Amino acid sequence: MTETKTKSEPKSKTKRKYKLHLRVPVDAEEGEVIKDQAEKCGLSAAEYLRKLGLGYEPTSIVDNQKVNELAKINGDLGRLGGLLKLWLSDDRRSAHFDKNTINGLLKDIEETRTQMTEVMMKVIHSKK
Repeated sequence: MTETKTKSEPKSKTKRKYKLHLRVPVDAEEGEVIKDQAEKCGLSAAEYLRKLGLGYEPTSIVDNQKVNELAKINGDLGRLGGLLKLWLSDDRRSAHFDKNTINGLLKDIEETRTQMTEVMMKVIHSKK
């Protein structure tokens, strides 16, 4: 009787055995650039070069990290906006909010928007 894997069991990760190794001479600066680019894609230098050589366009994980940062900032803005909406609705739970609290909230929203803009600019500049 043979065992079958269920969907809940993780697939075993087997290492590929390569029979041919290519040597690519590069200078120190080029080697660093290749390693940096590979790291941005979450790949080893060998896997990065293999994918490029086979015509694949590796995707950067840096963009995903920036998107996660933006999602967190967006959540902060949503919470701040919710507090402001609560105050504007004359809800009894917000009766203790004074003008200084609201002004502080508006300042926090503006600072968060600035953070978000900075992150977006970093993503844009990293694409160039």
